[in-house]
Amino acid sequence: MTKKSFLQGAFILGVAGLIIKVLGAIFRIPLANIIGDTGMGYYQTAYPVYVLLLTLSTAGVPVAISRMVAERSAIGETYEAYRVFRISFSLLFTIGIVSSGILFFGADMIVNRLGNPGAKYAMMAIAPALFFVPIMAATRGYFQGLQNMKPTAISQVIEQLFRVAVGLMLAIFLTSKGLEYAAAGASFGATAGAIAGLIAILLIFFYYKKTIKKRLRRSVGGLRERSSRILAQILIIAIPITIGAAIMPIMNTIDVAIVINRLSASGFTSEAANSLYGQLTGMAGPLITFPQVLTQAISMSLVPAVASAYKRKEIEFLRYNVELGLRTALILGLPCALGLMTLSEPIMLLLYPAQRASAISAAPSLFILAFGVIFLATVQTLTGVLQGIGRQLIPVRNIFIGALVKVAITYVLTGIPSINIRGAAVGTVAAYIVASTLNLLAVRKYTGAKFDMKLTVAKPLTAAIVMSVCVYIVYRFSFAILGNIIESANLANAISTAGSIVLGALVYGFVLISIRAISSEELKLLPKGEKLIRIFARFKK
Repeated sequence: MTKKSFLQGAFILGVAGLIIKVLGAIFRIPLANIIGDTGMGYYQTAYPVYVLLLTLSTAGVPVAISRMVAERSAIGETYEAYRVFRISFSLLFTIGIVSSGILFFGADMIVNRLGNPGAKYAMMAIAPALFFVPIMAATRGYFQGLQNMKPTAISQVIEQLFRVAVGLMLAIFLTSKGLEYAAAGASFGATAGAIAGLIAILLIFFYYKKTIKKRLRRSVGGLRERSSRILAQILIIAIPITIGAAIMPIMNTIDVAIVINRLSASGFTSEAANSLYGQLTGMAGPLITFPQVLTQAISMSLVPAVASAYKRKEIEFLRYNVELGLRTALILGLPCALGLMTLSEPIMLLLYPAQRASAISAAPSLFILAFGVIFLATVQTLTGVLQGIGRQLIPVRNIFIGALVKVAITYVLTGIPSINIRGAAVGTVAAYIVASTLNLLAVRKYTGAKFDMKLTVAKPLTAAIVMSVCVYIVYRFSFAILGNIIESANLANAISTAGSIVLGALVYGFVLISIRAISSEELKLLPKGEKLIRIFARFKK
């Protein structure tokens, strides 16, 4: 394995993740206009149940496959790595049948328990996706273990493209049949996407089949592990990761009751409390997922790279990956955090021009949550490191401790009228701070990694601060000018905000290179690295 694969893999997955997020936004906005509030109610009843079952089915196993394949490939046991894939494929095939069957045949009972019987067809339409996605996840995990992220990225984008196209077309076509059927058509988009994504990654698998067979023929001989032992290892790794993935969603569900009740107790009407909660979770919260996509890509790429180095006892290379991984996460996370903080209100007004009052009210919550992006980036990256070295229980424990802190802080602060919903945002950020601190201590203990604070934190932070100042000045200046030229304040804000964001990205990149926060050797590790080095050389002169 080469040092090139880690950053290249993260770059590929990051780009794919951003495309998927943009496509998701493209899907949600017209869908709401097509099927309206009632149809979205049916859709939103089915989709969270699907996501929960999908998380339980696939959150941990692909990571386990990735790590176990990387470990065996690192010492030449490519046939044993392939056996991990085959056994995990069978496991996820079985899980897919069970989970999709539960959702399909239990749809009637589930929607009645949820008090929304009109969502039955939407739930049945999305259920088959639970069969196809786990199979796809097994194949993705195998390629990730080989540190080849392209199959995952390609299949993810194809999956999302078909989800959006089929879901919207069916929603439009079935609207005349009734909103229950239109919502079911939108839900079937996930099934169509899963089928398309599975076909794509299986075609890729067959494309690589000759290369895989050659690797198998070169496999180091020796005793084979029993299938039962491999299966047990998969479960030992996967179950804690799955539990960890479920902790924050469960806590967020509990959060609903805490926040609404505490706001009501502090004097807000139930309608006002619901509105404030909607501003936090429906308007400000989703924006944090965009930078999260980039750092999640780093985490996914780190698992096999770290596992491979750890298995071969290449401690220096292991530490190199850990240190570079955290630095890359902060190089990406810091500008996202400070950018969202600087333009919190303009961004909210850009996205929700028709709900100006709510957008302005939600801006302080976005400001607070944006600060948490820094620590969320750290949590995700270091979780990948700990999973790679076989310490998957540690991040589960740490995020659980963080979640408890979140509940306590949220309970206290949301009950203070002057703080209200912002207390819930502070609680979320506190959870990330606690979990990231504990993860950092664990990584230093078990890997011996020593982080250069000047290179890892100070230089990216300096570049991000310079970027923020420039963005603030440019936005205020351009908005003041455009406000006198353009009658629409929303249009003036949109142009000023978009222009400031583009300028901010350019300024940040320029400052990073100018202060030597990124070396030419590291640029070379990225796709098209040679071209980037030539650009880098110009700034050195």
